[in-house]
Amino acid sequence: MTKTILIADDHPLFRIALRQAIPQAFGDTEIKEAGNFEGLQAELDRGTALDLLLLDLSMPGTYGYSGLIFMREHHPDLPIVIVSGNESSKTVHQCIGYGASGFIPKSLSLPEMADALKTIDKGQVWIPQQAREQHHEPDLDQKQLAEILGGLTPQQYRVLCYMAQGLLNKQIAYEMGLSISTVKAHMTAILKKFGVFRRTQIVAAMKRLDLDELGFDADSR
Repeated sequence: MTKTILIADDHPLFRIALRQAIPQAFGDTEIKEAGNFEGLQAELDRGTALDLLLLDLSMPGTYGYSGLIFMREHHPDLPIVIVSGNESSKTVHQCIGYGASGFIPKSLSLPEMADALKTIDKGQVWIPQQAREQHHEPDLDQKQLAEILGGLTPQQYRVLCYMAQGLLNKQIAYEMGLSISTVKAHMTAILKKFGVFRRTQIVAAMKRLDLDELGFDADSR
């Protein structure tokens, strides 16, 4: 049975690499691509039935671990494998703690990537060797934050990510093609779901999911 796999990564060259590794793991497959989180969401909104999502840990439209958390909460039956240039054991285990089925470093060779995908396809969690010797769990606050993110709509999630990046309402409205009043309405709903009264409180909470705060080097994506 032909598998349908979506590669969500903003680096075209790495999408090409994954396109070469996937057939080595699964044979004949239908491969779809998205270069940002909006494109990923649009593909899912079209009703595309996916067997596997390969998700870049840091890509346009996401903030820290929030992209993984949002996808996991809204698509609980979809296996999600993180692909990243960040290989720290803490990051690897954070991703597994947030529901990823595996973590594939971008430094792996194509045969190694294919072997990792085969392992994941058998229902096993795959992580790089150096991370297997250590263990980290998301703290309680992060788990609570994950539950809140899971309750957001796709539009609310996009507003939240822009807000966490420091954009003002008018800038968010421009980026999303919305009116400022609509952005404010989304903001009000987000504040209510977080149970706070000021956007600064939400930004502070989101910092717990910030890859930079956890030592992530954006240039290594």
